[in-house]
Amino acid sequence: MAGDPGDPAAAAAPSLRSQWAGVGADWDQVAEPCSRCGRENAPDHHFCGWCGADLAPTESASTAERRWVTVVFADLSGYTPASERMDPEDVRAMVEPGLIRCTAIVEEHGGWVNRIIGDAVLAVFGAPVAHEDDAERAVRTALAMQRCVAEHTGDFGGLRLRIGVNTGEVMFAPVGPDPERDLTVTGDVANTAARLQTAAEPGQVLAGAETWRATRATVEYDATAALSLKGKAEPVAAWAALRALGGPGERPVSASPIIGRDSELAILDTLWSRVADTTQPHLVTVLGAPGIGKSKLLGEVAQRIEHLGGRVARGTSLPYGERIPYAAFGALLKDLAGIYESDRVDVARTKLEAFTQRTIPDSDPEITEHLAVLLGVGITEQDVEQRKLFTAARRLVEGLAREQPTVFVLEDIQWADRSLLDLLEWLPGRVKDAPALFLTAARPELLDTRPGWAGGLRGYTALPLGPLSAGQVRALATLLLAHQADTEGVVDHMERVAGGNPLFIEELVSWSADREGTDAFPTTVRAIIAARLDALPEAERRLLLDASVVGEVFWRGALLHVAGGADAADVDDRLDELEARDLVRREATSRLQDDEEFSFKHLMTREVAYATVAKATRRERHKATAEYLESVGGGAGGSAAILARHWREAGEAERALEHLLVAADQAGRGWAKEEAVNLYNQALELVPENDRARRKRIEVRRAVARQLFMHAVLDAGQLGRPGIAGGPG
Repeated sequence: MAGDPGDPAAAAAPSLRSQWAGVGADWDQVAEPCSRCGRENAPDHHFCGWCGADLAPTESASTAERRWVTVVFADLSGYTPASERMDPEDVRAMVEPGLIRCTAIVEEHGGWVNRIIGDAVLAVFGAPVAHEDDAERAVRTALAMQRCVAEHTGDFGGLRLRIGVNTGEVMFAPVGPDPERDLTVTGDVANTAARLQTAAEPGQVLAGAETWRATRATVEYDATAALSLKGKAEPVAAWAALRALGGPGERPVSASPIIGRDSELAILDTLWSRVADTTQPHLVTVLGAPGIGKSKLLGEVAQRIEHLGGRVARGTSLPYGERIPYAAFGALLKDLAGIYESDRVDVARTKLEAFTQRTIPDSDPEITEHLAVLLGVGITEQDVEQRKLFTAARRLVEGLAREQPTVFVLEDIQWADRSLLDLLEWLPGRVKDAPALFLTAARPELLDTRPGWAGGLRGYTALPLGPLSAGQVRALATLLLAHQADTEGVVDHMERVAGGNPLFIEELVSWSADREGTDAFPTTVRAIIAARLDALPEAERRLLLDASVVGEVFWRGALLHVAGGADAADVDDRLDELEARDLVRREATSRLQDDEEFSFKHLMTREVAYATVAKATRRERHKATAEYLESVGGGAGGSAAILARHWREAGEAERALEHLLVAADQAGRGWAKEEAVNLYNQALELVPENDRARRKRIEVRRAVARQLFMHAVLDAGQLGRPGIAGGPG
């Protein structure tokens, strides 16, 4: 039985050394460590193979961050008694093949093996790089490990795995003595995953509450009785994961009606009519952020086309797993041909031959062979020219579309391999006299890797899908909250924080039903935003984290001061890039003279970025921000409250108290009596209990403000209004 994940005695995770064995170079001399995740890379790599960061030398940055992660703790049941009777070398030989297999499964799903401890594997999803579906990836990894044990019992010494999976906030930072400080995760999340593993039955995967909430739409679970775990004061809820519902990256499309997409639907309806009438093919790419509603829009269009007598063929590119060229196009054709993944190769080829003969009656055997290569069931051992593969695809598309007007729907092409993207750009310009619409969906990252996407095609339309308007957000939130009472405050909250993202609204509604209040964010939403931040170039990401400490509203000058002498032109370039990525907004006017003012486009982006910054770093950044605001005149718009917040978060209680009292007096003179009372309350929190004289002075000023507030309420005739009767505390 392995120890807790906090145990410093751990073996290193497998590296790329084996790939360079025998090339005559000393790996320790040529390996390229990543500045973000610390993992080793081959010397000819320009980007990290683990987290995608640029391997070019950059200025040093702190790697200590707070992260929202999912931890997988897998342990071989029965290892301890078996190892007591065996020689250590025999023990290692018994478990190493299985641990290597488990490590490969983790990395295939985009996770990071943090430690191998004897017979146990501690894997992390969400650090050093986040994905929007880290919790789902972690559970899928755990289930894949259990299948691997069942299929390769000998590699695990005949033992079975027990696995615990848990989600939450950790500290991700180097630990240990210099110079060999290893990145690791610390916090209760990893310990709880280990405890869940201990409570699991051999062959079982137990997930904690936060993991279950994040994955219950994509994983089937059995509820278990609350568990009494070592070191836990209260019983811990847990669920037994049974199986994944659908493929990687597949998310059930919401059943709520589509709102706010009338103009986009009209454009797509027009394009389909034109394709059907003129028999000229067309390529459409719907571009939008995760959760913005691309799948719902494509689903609505597909229904309309089927209603009009058209045929719909669907394929999806997967975010992880086995990378097969043309995979999404092959899956689309397999569905049309009635080929199942479970079919033997000979059965699949027989079905393909029959399908090809029906669709292209005059085709020769070579066409079928080329299509078999596209579908991944080819038997030729020779490379086939790309031109021949593309020509076979063109013949098949023409045959299908002439038989019945067809829309080929391909989603998530930002994850597609280059060969599929080449094919999608090639087909619309080559298909002749056939009503074929290629309807694709992608995230903006597609244009990062393929900036000239569909350039030069006459029959191409890019359709950006933006956020919902404030009115549309309210309409969707009101509809989703129809079964709840007193929803006005919740709807206002959705409008403020959701950023017009339909998925965020739906997740926030579900979250508010599960938990009291709406201050916290669902794991699903947090993960999508964190993944978007991690996908930024390191310089832009670091600047955005600094901006989150300055506030929802921030200034160029403050960022220069916080960054400690950063190059002004560099900061300007980064701000331009963040604005282009729709993460920040440049305001037309500024509350600070001779300084540019910016704001976060969405409140939740700022909140997730701020939550990533380590507390020690936050204190430094808050202090630098306060110093800057004081240097330019005492705060944005003369607001002492802003300065008080920064000094308080910097750990400077006396300086925060000074500004809080100024802010409270300003609020009182401006007849913002309720705000004045709240500020005096905050000031009292900073005064030591034994400083009775100062506490008394503040309490008197608070009492005066409270009394004036009550008079104002009485004069306005509002005393009986809910929430007013008691006055401010």
